[in-house]
Amino acid sequence: MLIIDSKDCENIDKALKKYKKKYEKSRTLNQLRARQAFTKPSVKRRTEVLKAIYRQQMESGKLD
Repeated sequence: MLIIDSKDCENIDKALKKYKKKYEKSRTLNQLRARQAFTKPSVKRRTEVLKAIYRQQMESGKLD
């Protein structure tokens, strides 16, 4: 549950903006999407390894 501290005189748009930012940082939507379908641990591990390889290639300059 997200709680936003807002002052009485604060504009509702600012409070809504704070809520949206806090919602994005909490990664709630990503967790919900991940829970919709089961992924096998081997598939998770494989995607993590592929992402790590991609990151290393980007850092070393081999990939444009």
